[in-house]
Amino acid sequence: MTSVSGADAVILVGGKGTRLRPLTLSAPKPMLPTAGVPFLSHVLSRVRAAGITHVVLGTSYRAEVFERHFGDGSAFGLDIEYVVETEPLDTGGAIRNVADRLRGDDAVVFNGDILSGADLGALVATHREVGADVTLHLQRVDDPSRFGSVPTDADGRVTAFLEKTPNPPTDQINAGCYVFRRSVIEDIPAGRPVSVERETFPGLLERGRHVHGFVDDSYWLDVGTPEAFVRGSADLVTGRAPSEALPGPVGERLVLAGAEIAADAEVTGGSTVGRGATVAAGARVHASVLFDGAEVAEGAVVERSVLGVGARVGKGAVLRGVVVGDHASVGAECELVDGARVWPEAELADSAIRFSTDA
Repeated sequence: MTSVSGADAVILVGGKGTRLRPLTLSAPKPMLPTAGVPFLSHVLSRVRAAGITHVVLGTSYRAEVFERHFGDGSAFGLDIEYVVETEPLDTGGAIRNVADRLRGDDAVVFNGDILSGADLGALVATHREVGADVTLHLQRVDDPSRFGSVPTDADGRVTAFLEKTPNPPTDQINAGCYVFRRSVIEDIPAGRPVSVERETFPGLLERGRHVHGFVDDSYWLDVGTPEAFVRGSADLVTGRAPSEALPGPVGERLVLAGAEIAADAEVTGGSTVGRGATVAAGARVHASVLFDGAEVAEGAVVERSVLGVGARVGKGAVLRGVVVGDHASVGAECELVDGARVWPEAELADSAIRFSTDA
């Protein structure tokens, strides 16, 4: 990765993560264990690898959790500051809210729920070489109709910000990472919600300012849904998604300290087995995330699912595409699939559920 000097990093981590409930009832989305460490650790490892050391975290929901874990950042080779958003300000307002903590002329701004392999150094270098006011990381995707699209001209300048459409004119989408000139951030209205996509960026285009596109097709994933969260964690474990924060070698599984896996149990597909978690005889865990202390009983099957802290899955139960909250219990022989969510502390009796999405 190309090294950067003289830039700040701003990471927006204030969202409530409602799409990931019930997991986010106890922890903010960026702090959920992802391939063995809080998701934010993977973002910070990219920042550090690019040579950026000053980081400002824009927090809101459960703000205290971030500082408790990361402190001043020195243990991670960083200098971290925190700015708490007391009321929702949207992305543009949240960026403006940290303006007085910035030290350099450029700031690299990240949405705190994006897993990416883009070269941050090359992104900043492009921004500086072309003299842009803002440079956007634009990702090429197979199905751009699911997103708003961002076309660019032959020189790489952004020409428009388009809403979702069945037939977008480009496969380039906003990837949730930007380089701002500090002066542009200071021009964003303070103290009110501001959307960068509907107000800030279109406003810059209308005034003839230079908004540039850094187009990339490296690894990219928004981990805001349970399905994507599980996939992102598995991709980190298997090495498909790059990260220097992975607490172990890449492979079929990541097993943390104190976890116990029976000799004939199968743990595959980039699964993570958290500290003190257990996978009993004959059980099968595939492409899943088991938080600390989770238990999978004999013969149970857990695929593409998340088990919260201390969650229990009974003997012979089958879970596919399921989220089980902290300390919840799924009884023996239950079968849950396709988006089912079990809330914290809930207890499902043996054989009580068959293929529900409403647990």
